[in-house]
Amino acid sequence: MRSMLALALMGVPAAAQAPNPLAGRWTVDLSTDPAKPYTKTMVLTLAPDGGVTGTFYDSEIQAGRWKTDRGRTCVSFRTTDGAGPYHSAACLRGDRVEGQTWAEHRNFLFNWNAVRAD
Repeated sequence: MRSMLALALMGVPAAAQAPNPLAGRWTVDLSTDPAKPYTKTMVLTLAPDGGVTGTFYDSEIQAGRWKTDRGRTCVSFRTTDGAGPYHSAACLRGDRVEGQTWAEHRNFLFNWNAVRAD
């Protein structure tokens, strides 16, 4: 801590923080039939204070949070379709994301996977 303070006082910039591997653009596989692919985009912006903004399934992320703990980085957030809320949670696993979305007003829970978008 003292060395970082000393560097700051001398005008030496601190090392850039490494980007969070969960942040960015993802292609989410929402297919219910493997013969009929159905994908949507998820964009995650992860703030240093644990906040999350972005989009999921063409909806703005509301009240999102992220955390790295117990060897994994995960995100939780809410979106809406105008009729009710969708609660999503997902964790980074290797180079992909595994998640689920719950919509109480539609009486469903859906498991999904995502890969890094081009």
